[in-house]
Amino acid sequence: MRPGRTLAEALGAGVLVLDGGLSNQLEAQGCDLSDALWSARLLADGPEQIEAAHTAYVRAGARVLITSSYQATFEGFARRGTGREEAARLLGRSVELARTAAEAGDEEVWVAASVGPYGAMLADGSEYRGRYGLSVGALERFHRPRIDVLAGAAPDVLALETVPDAEEAEALLRAAEGCGVPVWLSYTVAGGRTRAGQDLAEAFAVAAGDDQVVAVGVNCCDPAEAGAAVELAVAVTGKPAVVYPNSGERWDARARGWRGDTAFDPARAAAWTGAGARLVGGCCRVGPKTIAALADALSEGDGTETGTGTGTGTEAEAETGTG
Repeated sequence: MRPGRTLAEALGAGVLVLDGGLSNQLEAQGCDLSDALWSARLLADGPEQIEAAHTAYVRAGARVLITSSYQATFEGFARRGTGREEAARLLGRSVELARTAAEAGDEEVWVAASVGPYGAMLADGSEYRGRYGLSVGALERFHRPRIDVLAGAAPDVLALETVPDAEEAEALLRAAEGCGVPVWLSYTVAGGRTRAGQDLAEAFAVAAGDDQVVAVGVNCCDPAEAGAAVELAVAVTGKPAVVYPNSGERWDARARGWRGDTAFDPARAAAWTGAGARLVGGCCRVGPKTIAALADALSEGDGTETGTGTGTGTEAEAETGTG
């Protein structure tokens, strides 16, 4: 159902459950994501698969869907021979597909247009390092055209996500200024610092006092990092926190595979919301079944808005795949 409130208004009323990893659900549906565009390739070649993946998360209880535009850029599409006009159409389609899935349910569901970091376009794991050797101005110029197109497709919020360093966060916020759509800012972190090794409090401070930012936090990090990061984000910015860690496994960019054990536990969410998180979900390798368990766990607390959280059906079965 299309929301009757802004996302900021909803966050003032309670906690919203985010979806989980999109590409792991797509792989569970039988999609081949070996292309450098990853899940964004399906915007052209299999949009119905993207809509089905979004629908699986709505059925699992997600109240916010993140679009398939994380790795979708004009530069990336150009390498496949896709012109700018068609690339813009595909970026807009990412919002349309999420909106279609969102409106099919009986609960309010918001759409967050994913704006991944510059490193995602490189498809070599650079988003887990940052420090690309580009100036803030150059990064702003890279991000602005895509942000303008995504904002024009009328999502409820832009998800400036998996940001590895504060300089790129500054560039993203500059690029989104005046776009007419609120944003959330979410860093990927390790060892209590940004992936680029910066002080996390200073990184969060980039968003403090910025009225377009409705939430600040972390994603695509080890779940054990999430609690402290949420506390720090709220303390530094005074804004609601967003938190959606990955499964706890680690991405091996060279082998293009995941290593390690799963550590995502929905029971942790109570501590995250207690610390000020108002958008809570999962990232890579967290699928509909886990989001359903998260929705159920959060619905037991006060002030939490979730969907059904049933997690039933074949769409909610798989927890494997990449991304």
